[in-house]
Amino acid sequence: MELSASVSIQHTDSGLEYINVDSPLCSGKVFLQGAQLSEFTPKGQNSLIWVSADEDYQEGKPIRGGIPICWPWFGIHEKADWPIHGVARKLLWRAEEVNEFSDHIVVRLSLPMRLVDETYWPYNSKLEVEFRFSEQLEVRLTNTNLGDRAFTLSQALHTYFPTPDIKRTTVDGLQGATYIEFNEGPFVQQDVVGFTRETDMVYTQAGVTQTIHTPEGCIEVTRENSSSCVLWNPWIEKSKRLSNFRDDEYHTMLCLEAANVMGDMVTVEPGKSHTLATIIRWI
Repeated sequence: MELSASVSIQHTDSGLEYINVDSPLCSGKVFLQGAQLSEFTPKGQNSLIWVSADEDYQEGKPIRGGIPICWPWFGIHEKADWPIHGVARKLLWRAEEVNEFSDHIVVRLSLPMRLVDETYWPYNSKLEVEFRFSEQLEVRLTNTNLGDRAFTLSQALHTYFPTPDIKRTTVDGLQGATYIEFNEGPFVQQDVVGFTRETDMVYTQAGVTQTIHTPEGCIEVTRENSSSCVLWNPWIEKSKRLSNFRDDEYHTMLCLEAANVMGDMVTVEPGKSHTLATIIRWI
């Protein structure tokens, strides 16, 4: 038995193409540019994904919000003139598959490797992302090594979550993990994390599940094949410098990102694959 769902290709006013999902379980949007999810709302509940009110959906520019895919490196590369967070989030991915099942919808996209400059990625590989839509959202990013030499990469699913008030929001489940912040550390996380300033924590040896406590409810965030994650809020001064981001929007969002970074970087041997996954839901 299949869901009575509608899955269609639609366009923004600016011309960007996206896959629109509307089912009895949820609604969602995935843009072909960057394979970037910009909406996931379980039916009868609030949205689980945040996007800036100033986002204008322009070609060649990542969406400010949703789930940008950072690949094949996260953050600032050691070569300063290389693009921050890699190249995948600005390229046009190809829709490969849409399948409807009794309890979920699968949307799968791949990145045509001919679009990736060999200066940045000189390897024979395949990159796919799969979105599973139901009462929860599952995102699975898979690297497959098609060549004859191993490669190493860092990556992240840079998920933006909503909150009505960042000052009354906390993140539980990071206690005991080590973190680096602003190139200082490592420190050990002792308590539940609250927000009173700019936050940019890169965690390693982190538990696989965290809970975001917001005034609107609790969001459970689970990772697979990842012992690292990133917690981010730009706060006041950095918000003023961000594109497509209102000065006061730091009040309404935070990022908790499934990652493979620092000591958790991934090496994929010839003929092998690695899948980074994040699963999010209201609890």
